[in-house]
Amino acid sequence: MQRRDFLAGTGAIAAATWTLPSASAAQAGANPAALKYRLGIVTYNIAAAWDVPTILKICRAVGLAAVELRTTHKHGVEPTLGADARREVRQRFADAGIEIWGCGTTCEFHSPDADVVKRQIDICRQFCQLTADIGGKGVKVRPNDLPAGVPAERTLEQIGRSLATCGQAAADHGVEIWLEVHGRRGTTDHPPNVATIMRHANHPRVGVTWNSNPGDVVRGSVAEYFKLLRPWIKSVHINELHSDYPYRELFRLLRETGYDRYTLAEIPGMPDLSSGERLMRYYKALWTELTRA
Repeated sequence: MQRRDFLAGTGAIAAATWTLPSASAAQAGANPAALKYRLGIVTYNIAAAWDVPTILKICRAVGLAAVELRTTHKHGVEPTLGADARREVRQRFADAGIEIWGCGTTCEFHSPDADVVKRQIDICRQFCQLTADIGGKGVKVRPNDLPAGVPAERTLEQIGRSLATCGQAAADHGVEIWLEVHGRRGTTDHPPNVATIMRHANHPRVGVTWNSNPGDVVRGSVAEYFKLLRPWIKSVHINELHSDYPYRELFRLLRETGYDRYTLAEIPGMPDLSSGERLMRYYKALWTELTRA
C-alpha cells in the first residue's frame, strides 16, 4: 500500500463522515454504548516476515493490544516448539504487555476423505496444546470449500461435527476454537452456510471469526449477516479500512452488541520494521476514526 493512497482513503472517509449528522443527533440524545474492543494484528500477511521481537516492538510502539500468530510465518510459534521455547514466547509477550490472542492455523475439515479430516483434527489438537502453553485464547481454523459431487449439507454437517471434536480438545486445554468465515466465494464463506456449520457444531468452546468479506454485504450493509452470526462471533478480522466495505457500520454493530474482544488487522504487504510501524500508525488512526460513536 502506498502512503499517499492510504492517506487519500483516510481523507475520503473523513469527508464522508463530516456530511453525516452527529451521533447525538442521530440517536436523539441517547448515550452510545462504550467501545469495549481493541485493535490487534494478525501476522498474515503484513507481519509474515517479522520475528517475535519485531512484532512486539511494533505493537508496543503503535499501541496494538494483541496478536494472532498465523502458522508458517517467521515468528516460528508452531507445535514443534519445545517446552522451554513455549515458556519463552509466553514470557516475552507478557513482559511486553501484548496479549497472544491465539494461533491462526490452516486446519480445515471439508475433505470427503475421512483420513484427511482426522489428520486435520489431530493438528488442531496440537495447536490447542500450543495455544494453552503460550497463554493464548483460541485456535483459528477455517472451512475452505464445498467439494464437487458431495451434497453441500453433508459437508457442512461434517465440518460442524469436526469442530465439535476440536471444541472438546479446546475445552480440555482451556482455550477456544474460532471458525473463520472463509473459503471459495459463495461456498463456505457464505454466512448462512457458516451458521449451519455452527448449529451442527453446537459446542460452547466453538465460535466464529468474522472475516470482513465482500460477501457479508447485502445492499450496502452488513447488518443482516452480522445479526445471523453475532451469537457465535468470538474474534474479528479486518483488512483495508479505506475500502468500500462498511467498516463504520460493522464497528457500530460490534459496539452496540457489547463485543469486548479484538478487531485484528489482516492486511497485505510485507514491510520491514520501519515501514511496518509507520503503516500501522496510519492504520490505527483510521481505525480510531471509524470506531467513534
